[in-house]
Amino acid sequence: MESFSERLKRFCSPAGHLDWWLSWAGVFIGCFIMAAGFVFFINPYNIVPGGVYGASIVLHNLFPSIQVGTFGYMFDIPLLILSAWLLGAKLGSRTLVAAMTTPLIMNVMSALVYPTSDALHQLDPAQLLGGCMDMTDHLMLTSIVGATLIGIGQGIVVRNQATTGGSDIVAMILQKYCHIRFSVGIMMVDALVVCFGLVVIGFGVGSPDGTSSPSWLLSFYSLISIFVSARVLAYVINGAKDDKLLFVISEKKMVELHRFILKDLDRTATCIKSSGLYTGAEKEMLFLVVSHKEVTAVKSKIKEVDPRAFVVVTDAYDTFGEGWKQLPSADEVQPE
Repeated sequence: MESFSERLKRFCSPAGHLDWWLSWAGVFIGCFIMAAGFVFFINPYNIVPGGVYGASIVLHNLFPSIQVGTFGYMFDIPLLILSAWLLGAKLGSRTLVAAMTTPLIMNVMSALVYPTSDALHQLDPAQLLGGCMDMTDHLMLTSIVGATLIGIGQGIVVRNQATTGGSDIVAMILQKYCHIRFSVGIMMVDALVVCFGLVVIGFGVGSPDGTSSPSWLLSFYSLISIFVSARVLAYVINGAKDDKLLFVISEKKMVELHRFILKDLDRTATCIKSSGLYTGAEKEMLFLVVSHKEVTAVKSKIKEVDPRAFVVVTDAYDTFGEGWKQLPSADEVQPE
């Protein structure tokens, strides 16, 4: 493990200092993108994308004078305290800043894009930026675009060693004390929030004016936004995950293929001594991972070297090691 003096030395170097500033800039950029997704595409249409801010949108329908970001504070602060108390989690400075900054940006942005306090309280899309961004007739599009922005923002924050708090803390508590898997815990929290939105927004229960345009169909858009944001978040953090794993078995030593892998692809492979189960004859088996763009070239070279070779190509879900990604740390956030 890296000592404090080593970390201090790395930070004081020009490259380390630049990385520190870029990492903090990434946290703020991610928070801004996430807040924009909510303010412009999610909040005005009462789409409930699960989590803390989904619950905040529902509560805003009950108490319109309190903004979504303010409700976010009401959830995030107690959850962060619970995380430190029940989980013994060390709350990093980036996580604290991200959790406190996102609701603030959301509130400030909302105040700027609505012309009057009444429009702000109602989050009226017809008055959003003077009506030029009213997407009331395109709820599918707005739910997808909003969820994509939320996923991108969250992904950028996580890639810079921070989280935005929220439902992941509840899921970790359920995992520790109720022995419920983290992914299942997230699903339970999101399902509870969507059901809460269905009751309040979909059926208009508890609405100050009785029924403020209730629509249970909004719950389906909420489910779409949850799915899209989760997939985008995973993509931003882990990439496309479209690397390919190849097993190549040949009855002869494929020297030309070795040279092609090492020189042309600038990669390496593992040569495994093997034998045929039926014939007992010795064979060469190569194990290698390449990007999806390199698969065609590798297969063409194999056909050139040994047309009778047995080849298996399959997806490599995650690839770690030299030339690929680094193995994640124990405290690193993993979306899947």
